[in-house]
Amino acid sequence: MTLVLVCFAVVIGCILAYVNHVTEGPIKAQAEQKLADGIKAVLCTNDLTVTANDSIKQTIDGKEFTFIIHKAADKSGKELGAAVESTTGGFGGDLQVLVGFDTEGKILGYTILQSAETPGLGAKADKWFQKDGKGSIIGMNPAEGDLTVSKDGGKVDAITASTITSRAFLKAVNQAYKAYKNK
Repeated sequence: MTLVLVCFAVVIGCILAYVNHVTEGPIKAQAEQKLADGIKAVLCTNDLTVTANDSIKQTIDGKEFTFIIHKAADKSGKELGAAVESTTGGFGGDLQVLVGFDTEGKILGYTILQSAETPGLGAKADKWFQKDGKGSIIGMNPAEGDLTVSKDGGKVDAITASTITSRAFLKAVNQAYKAYKNK
């Protein structure tokens, strides 16, 4: 009986390794396509070329964060700004945001790349802070002061019943801006 169990485990392990190997390429390609689409969305144009992908490590509140800055230019070579990947801890886990900044630091757009927030509450962050959302940050410039929720004395309306997620989202945006300006 032990021999059968060991053989079964080895066969299943080999099958899982094979499936992992076969799906690794398509999963990577899908992630790259999602990032490329996200960069176009947050910079509000399809007419762009990513000119550089810089990684910056910064220590914030004793914890090291890595930011990836995707600098972009239009087809003629004029700099458009950058899309910055930023991760912070939300209510349900990590919250990874891609934020687009123009050359002056104004927020052009954002998209959420990864979230484990509560469905129906914190998950509303994907729309809440957009141009037509109740807590819109589009067009704001973090150089004029960190973006904070109105409950903390800021200018941004928090997601109803989801202040922790709102704070985490705005922290990710503020950190992305600092990484962009300190590149």
